[in-house]
Amino acid sequence: MLIDTHCHLDMKPFDNDRHSVIQRAIDAGIEALITVSYDYNSTAKVLKLSENNSFIYAAIGIHPHEAKSVNSSTYTSLKKMCKNKHVLAVGETGLDFHYDNSPRETQKEVFKRHIELSQEIDLPLIIHSREADNDTLRILESLGADKGVFHCFSGNEDIAKAAISMGFYISFAGTVTFKKAVKQREVVKTIPDDYLLIETDAPYLSPVPFRGRRNEPSYIIHTAKLIAQTRDVSIEDIYRITTLNAKKLFNISQIPQNGKITYKIRDSLYINLTNRCTNECIFCVRFQKDFVKGHNLRLSHEPTIKEIVKEIDNPLDYKEIVFCGYGEPLLRLDTIKEVSQWIKQNGGSVRINTNGQGNIINKRNILPELSGVVDSISISLDAHNEETYNNICHPALNHAYTGVIDFIKLSTAHIPDVTVTVVDESRVDIVECKKIAKKLGVNFRLRKLDVVG
Repeated sequence: MLIDTHCHLDMKPFDNDRHSVIQRAIDAGIEALITVSYDYNSTAKVLKLSENNSFIYAAIGIHPHEAKSVNSSTYTSLKKMCKNKHVLAVGETGLDFHYDNSPRETQKEVFKRHIELSQEIDLPLIIHSREADNDTLRILESLGADKGVFHCFSGNEDIAKAAISMGFYISFAGTVTFKKAVKQREVVKTIPDDYLLIETDAPYLSPVPFRGRRNEPSYIIHTAKLIAQTRDVSIEDIYRITTLNAKKLFNISQIPQNGKITYKIRDSLYINLTNRCTNECIFCVRFQKDFVKGHNLRLSHEPTIKEIVKEIDNPLDYKEIVFCGYGEPLLRLDTIKEVSQWIKQNGGSVRINTNGQGNIINKRNILPELSGVVDSISISLDAHNEETYNNICHPALNHAYTGVIDFIKLSTAHIPDVTVTVVDESRVDIVECKKIAKKLGVNFRLRKLDVVG
């Protein structure tokens, strides 16, 4: 399911077939969409659409092109309309210095009033910013705004980072599919999962292969497909990530409350065995949030073997099955061994992601017990020496770093594919870590800080 976070269903291009457009959106798997007002006359239209269709919501505001038409009574009316239960956001509002259809100072003043309205009624902003990014950010910062989305984002990576640092989401429309949108696609790669949204801006900006024709919400799947390819994930991943983000920002329906035992990313299935760990790494995502790539990983209980096997169903459905969740899987060695044996018997491939303390945890060399049932193992080295490791990983066990190095050495005799990983953290000497991996005869992979999954 997808959520189109920005369209204009009230506009004239939809007058002849609006019902069919809505039905095609439903048929395409659109879970919800937000139709956004443009000027004062459109506010009543978007409200009516949201009131007559259970999966359509409204955003109320005045586009910067129309800022010159705003007066004091406009704000009174906007405030009243924004209290309607079908209204989820204030906007679109912002600055457009490309066309300058309204004087720039007028645009700024109207934008500020919209920000104040959003803060007063506690609704997110839908922000339009074209050739005005620095001014847009300055105004938002000056008023302490921290909730909303930069819609149809066309800025560079620095602007995106600045917006995200203030708490704003970044949304992309069909323009990312255009052949010449190379720089925009580079920005698409950099947006953290937790801040990514998707939209159509229909009837404008139709994605390839519909460029040049009227856009509509059902076409959003083409933008989603391109974003998935650009970010090297599956389209299902993009559906799940952006839908969760839209629900969070706009308070649309229920957010998943139960942690998952198994979760799919790309074509791999991950097994979330435990939320316990023997480290408290400063960069660990489990201390920051419950979700990874749209999956809730905060377990209510540690799953049984029967529960895990039932969720896997057919191991051949996946490229590999990975023991990796919100904790250290080798704390549950017996479960790993039994489930791995079942996976291998049924033709599957097994990988373990571990902090490398399995032998210390289990007080013996456990690697011979994994021989033949584990195809690959990814071990978090995470530092070039013990002092740095202790400072950033805060291990609960004594001599943990030495234990990790020994575990890596022993792994090569029992597991065909061994990789050590390091997070790109400022205190870690990456070059020295690569030397350690080479000396130990294993593969090396650098993990980007704050990027998981």
